Amino acid sequence: MNAIITVVGSDKVGIIAKVSTYLSEHKINIIDITQTILSGNFVMMMMAELTNADIAIDDLRNAMSKMAEEMGVEINIMSEKVFSAMHRV
Repeated sequence: MNAIITVVGSDKVGIIAKVSTYLSEHKINIIDITQTILSGNFVMMMMAELTNADIAIDDLRNAMSKMAEEMGVEINIMSEKVFSAMHRV
């Protein structure tokens, strides 16, 4: 299963490192990543492969929520299928 992970918030050092390190520690592969700074706000979108993950998606959401609170950003995780269905034209 693939998931879309978005991170939005004030730009600061270490956001990509913290998120990607956590994913790596749980055997979650980052398939694609894009990030930019918009008017001082950090915006990142990742596609991650959860096939070999050693953590359930609900536990991942909870862990990312805690991490987001600590970093002062917002992190959302959505199934790629749900994301694609929501953004189909």
